[in-house]
Amino acid sequence: MELHPVEPQPALLQPAKDQLSLQENHHEGHQLSDAQGQAQDPENAVEALARWNNPKINLWRLATLFFTFINFGMNDACFGALLPYIQEDYHLSYIVASLVFLSPFVGYTLAALVSDRLHMRYGRRGIALTAPMSRLLAYIVVTVHPPYPAVVVILTFAGFGNGLLDGAWNAWVGTMSHANQILGLLHGCYGAGATISPSIATAMVVKYGLDWWQFFYLMTGLVVAELIVVTAAFWDENGASYRHKSRNDSEDKGMTRRAVRKRTTWVAAAFLLTYMGVEVSTGGYIVVFMTRVRHGQPFSSGMTATGFWLGVTVGRIILGFVTPKIGERLSVIVYTVCAIAVELLFWLVPQFIVSAVAIALVGFFIGPFFPSAVIMATKLLPRELHVASIGFSSALGGGGAAVLPFLVGAIVQAKGVTTLQPIILAFLCVLLGIWLLFPRIPEHQHQG
Repeated sequence: MELHPVEPQPALLQPAKDQLSLQENHHEGHQLSDAQGQAQDPENAVEALARWNNPKINLWRLATLFFTFINFGMNDACFGALLPYIQEDYHLSYIVASLVFLSPFVGYTLAALVSDRLHMRYGRRGIALTAPMSRLLAYIVVTVHPPYPAVVVILTFAGFGNGLLDGAWNAWVGTMSHANQILGLLHGCYGAGATISPSIATAMVVKYGLDWWQFFYLMTGLVVAELIVVTAAFWDENGASYRHKSRNDSEDKGMTRRAVRKRTTWVAAAFLLTYMGVEVSTGGYIVVFMTRVRHGQPFSSGMTATGFWLGVTVGRIILGFVTPKIGERLSVIVYTVCAIAVELLFWLVPQFIVSAVAIALVGFFIGPFFPSAVIMATKLLPRELHVASIGFSSALGGGGAAVLPFLVGAIVQAKGVTTLQPIILAFLCVLLGIWLLFPRIPEHQHQG
C-alpha cells in the first residue's frame, strides 16, 4: 500500500489561529464577535472574564461578599482589643492567652485541604453554607462564657469557616476583569470590619461595663444575616455548575495535588502566612504595647488599633487603583520599603502620638499585600488551578493569623512587650524576601 502525504487543512487550523490572535491582542481590549465565537472549537475558545456587573447577579453577589468580609475583619481584629480582658478574666499569662490566636490554625489547615473538594461536590453554594455555619457555632459557644479550654477548642471552627471563605471568595473575585480594584474593595471591607471591631469591643467593655464575651452576641447576629444573604446569592452555584464552568469533571481529586506542585502556590502561601501574621500580630498587640510601653490610657490605646486597621482599609482601596498602573511586582516592593521605614520611625521615636500615626501608616502600606498576592497567583497559574491554589494559599496563609501571633505572644511573655516592634520589623523584611521569589508575570498578562 502506498502512502501519500496529506496537506494540512486551513479550516482545521483556524480556531487555534483565532485563539492566538485573541491572546496577543488581549491587552488592547479586542473581543471576538459572536459569529467568530460560534465558529471556534469550544475546547479552544477563550472565555470572556466575568465583570462586577455582568452577569447582573454579580452585583448582588459582590454586595453579600463585601458584607461577609466586614464580618471577617471584625472577627480577626476583635481579639486584639479583647485580649487584656480575656487575660484578666481567666487569670492567664501572655502565652496561654495567645492560644486564642493559635487554635484557629487547625481550622485554617483543614479548610486548605478540603476547599477544592467542597467546590467540586457542592459548588460555591456549599461554601456559602458551610463557612458561616462553622463560625456561627463558635460564636454561640463563646457567648455562654465557657471555661477557657473550651474557648480555645471551639475557635478551631471559626478558623475553618474563615479559611473556607477566604480562599473561595478570593479565588472567585481574583478571576474577574479589573480584579485588582475589586479585590482592593473586598479587602477594604475586611479592613473596615477590622477598623470598627476594636472600637466597638473596647467601648462595650470600657465605656458600658459589659463582659468581653458579650461582644460575640453582635457577631452571632451578623453571621446569621451573612448566612442568609450569601446562601441566597450563590444558591444556583451548585457542584454541577462549578464543574461545568471549570471543566474539571474528571479531575476533581487531582486539582489540589496539582496546585501544591506549583512553585507559585507555595510562594503565595508563604507570603500570605507571613503577611497575615504581621497584620494580626500588629493589630492584636498594639493596644498592649501602647498601654504598657507608651503609657497611654486604655481607651486611647484601643483607638490606635482602630487607626492601624483604618490604615489597612484606606491603603487597600486607594493603592488598589495605583497597583495595576505600575504592576503588582514593583508596587509591593515599594510598599514594603515604605512600611519598613515607617516601622523604624515607630520603634525609634518613643512618643504616643508619633507611634499612633506611624502604626496607621504601616497599615496603609501593607494593606494591598493580600489582594496583590492573589492577583499574582491568578496571572501565573492556569485557570483550572485558581480555586485549588488560591484556596490552599489563602487558607494556609490565613493560618499565619493564628501561628505568628501566638509566637509573638510567647516572645512577649519571655522578653517583654517592648520586643514587639523589632519582631514586626523582621517580619516585614522577610515579606520582602518572599515576594521576590514570585516568578515574573508574562508580558501578555499585565493589565493595561
